Order: sequence, then structure tokens, then C-alpha cells
Amino acid sequence: MATDEIPTGYNTPVPSKILTPDRVSSRLGPLDFTDGVPSAQTAQKLFDNLDHLRAVEVFLNCVPAASIEALRLGFADVGVDACHKMLIMDTLLNSEPLFLTGNADTVYCGGFLDLEKDGPTVVEIPPGCGPGTVNDAWFRFVIDMGGPGPDRGQGGKYLILPPGYEGDVPDGYFVARSRSFSNWIILRGFLVDGKPDASATMFKEGVKIYPLSHADHQPPMEFHTAEGRLFNTVHANDASYYEELAPVIHREPIDMIDPETRGLLAAIGIHKDRPFEPDERMKAILVDAAAVANATARALYFRWRTGEARIYDDRSWHTYFIGGDYQWLRDEGRGGRYMDARTFFFYMATVNTPAMALKIVGAGSQYAGADVDAAGDFLEGSGRYRLNLPAGVPAKNFWSICVYDPQTRSELQTGQRFPSLNNTRDPLQANGDGSIDILFGPDEPTELSTNWIQTVPGKGWFVVLRLYGPLDGWFDQTWRPGDVECIGG
Repeated sequence: MATDEIPTGYNTPVPSKILTPDRVSSRLGPLDFTDGVPSAQTAQKLFDNLDHLRAVEVFLNCVPAASIEALRLGFADVGVDACHKMLIMDTLLNSEPLFLTGNADTVYCGGFLDLEKDGPTVVEIPPGCGPGTVNDAWFRFVIDMGGPGPDRGQGGKYLILPPGYEGDVPDGYFVARSRSFSNWIILRGFLVDGKPDASATMFKEGVKIYPLSHADHQPPMEFHTAEGRLFNTVHANDASYYEELAPVIHREPIDMIDPETRGLLAAIGIHKDRPFEPDERMKAILVDAAAVANATARALYFRWRTGEARIYDDRSWHTYFIGGDYQWLRDEGRGGRYMDARTFFFYMATVNTPAMALKIVGAGSQYAGADVDAAGDFLEGSGRYRLNLPAGVPAKNFWSICVYDPQTRSELQTGQRFPSLNNTRDPLQANGDGSIDILFGPDEPTELSTNWIQTVPGKGWFVVLRLYGPLDGWFDQTWRPGDVECIGG
């Protein structure tokens, strides 16, 4: 410090690094100051930028809440608006509903619990249920059910307790406490002889959900089929995103999220106790912030910049749980929350459970995504492609390949009922070595037509490989899927 010059107006040397010049160049343009005090025009420019930064952060960090709220609204649109009402994909999920990377290979049965209205709520599931999960209103894990749950596929009674519950907890239940009032329950059933009928019947006859207080006079279950219904469960990507998010903060208990996140939301006008009423200046900022944030989320997924996303060092398949943790804690928490990884997942997918992230041999599920071919080019609907799956796919229950639309992140809408193939439903032809070639393209091939998934000229696509009941060969990588290879335009 003794070697620093003495600036005008000072009696002693002052390090230049602690002073602010009268004009500063920045990505916002020139910033003007008088002896360190910003001009009114500069201050307004900076406040607009600050509000924009916070709005972008709200979008990116609150995708889990916005996504599960979109699910709740979508289910309500088709009449699933009470705990005893369930939406069931009894003929499997086709590409007409908009549902983030939903699959056409398991029987979904799902609904929402309202613990504020109903209090402690009982969920009875039958024996033989596949992976099931309850997630709270911030898409956090509450409890697993079925195969990976504490009932281990034998069925049982679960009791979901609301935030702050201090009453008696009766015996005879698998008990879980949620941090939110709204909770999504999603159950999955496997195909039997390639058909959904057995699982659909299992759910309709065996699932019962009711308030604990109504145990002696349970409301009759209602199962609403998704067949023939058009509904959207995907959150907005424009400024209406914030309008969808605000009711979550208004409705849920204040302790559902930490003060830091509440403060971030309140900074753009989403406050627990106040209506969300942005003025014209703020509306304009939110429009641009949503555009930037949505673009950022898409960049995080499609142009991921971390090597941790890659499953194999010699091919393009990526994981959906970057870091391998369902809470998105980096380096066992030493690196804090891996926020980009969390956005990566929830922008594209739903259901949060350790059974999808951890090594659970023979139970749970594992996922791999491919957005580019072997040459690194994004998959395009006019091209013809081949994916080779070596013999002995390490899946105890089944494996599947499903194709998705990069815009909606839902099943690709084509001339086929399902943009997917799996080894329990479809009569796949194997090669002489036992491997299976999956073909993709706009036109049905003359050979291996049973192994073909249709694509749409002029539209991109991406593919997800699912393994239910993954075995050791998946985890130790002694079995590896080939890259998607372009075999013609």
C-alpha cells in the first residue's frame, strides 16, 4: 500500500482496486459515477439488471416446483382433483398428452394428495406394484412404494403426514412426513405377456387412498383413464411461468423452502402473503428473463458442458442424474447443491427417487439419454439411424427405447401409436449374435420393420434407454449400448 499513489482528495496512498472510476465499461454498456456514486440513469440500468438476474435464477432454480404444479393442474383438468381420484394409463401413455419424458412401457397410475385439506392420508398399494414414489411440491423425495419401497413389492399401507403434524401416528403403516401440502403419487405397473391389462386391474382393484380420519368411511376410488384425453402437464416457458409458480408459494407452508429461496422469489414479487402483481416495468423484465432462462435450461440439457453427464468415455450416452445424487448434492455435499444438474433433470423429466439415481441391483430403474449420433450431430427426423443393443441387456424386468420431441420433451408424435419399443411387448428381431438393431427414420424399412420407430421429417428427436431392474452389467459397464449411427439421409 505504501507504494500506491496518493489520489487527489486523499492524504495517504489508496489502492486503485478499491476505487470506482467515473466511467466503467460493462456488458450493460457504460456505467457512470461521480466520486463513486452512480448516476440516476446508471442506477436504474443496474436495478433492471438485478431484477433480470433474479428472475432468471427464479426460473432455473424453481423448475422442480413449476413442473410438479403443471402436473397437478394437468391432472385436475381431467378430473383428478382429490386424493381418491387417480389418473391411469390403462392402455399405456401414447404421444397425445404432453408429459415430460413419460414412457409407453409401464402402466402409470397417479394422483395428488392434499394434506392441508385431508390431513394424514393413507395410501394402500397391492402386491406386485412396480416402482412407486411420492414427491412433494418442490419435487423432493418423500417415500418409495412397491418394489424399491419398504414393502418390497409385497404391498402395504402407507401413511403420509402433513408438515408440522404432531398428532398420534398409529401402528401398521409405512410412515413418511412431507414438507408440503400438495404431493404427487405415481405408481408404475409392468406389462404381463406384453399387455397392460393385469397391472391396470391390479391398480383398480388394489389401490385405495383416503384421509386417515375417513378410514371407516372411505370415499370410493375413481380411476380416470388417460385414453383419448388431451392434457398438458408441462410448465410454461414464457413469462406465464411466474404466474404458474406464484400460487405454489401462496398455498404451501412457509417452511417448505429456505429463507434464501423465499427471498429470491420475493425479490421479483412472488411473496407468500402478497398477490403477484408485477408492474409494466417488471412485466417487461420477466418476459426477457423467461426467454433467457428457458434458453439456458435448453443449453444445459442439449449442450451440456460438464463431463460428469457422460456415462461412457467412448460414446455419447448421458445420465439424467449428473453427480449420481437424487438431492443433487455435489461431491457428497462438499460442493453444495449442483443447481445446473437439478435444472438439467427437471426441465426434461419427472419423478425424483433414489431408486433412479443409486445402484440398486435388480430393483429400481436406470436411464440413459442420447441426443446426438456417433458423429456428434443432433438427431434429425429426415435421417435414417440404427442403434445396436448388444445381447443380454442387463434388465431383470424389461428394457425399452423411447423417442421424444425436443420442443415438448414429451413422446414424439408420429404415425405410430407409441414412439417406443420394449422387449416384453414388441416382437423384436435379433441378429445372429443375439444383439438387437433398433431402426429410426420417417419411412418403414423393408427389413426389421418390427424394430422400427418412426421419426418426423423437419423435427429433431432424442432417445431414452430405460432399464427396469438393472443388473450388474449396467453398473460395471461390461454391457454398453452402441451409439446411434446415421445410416442415410
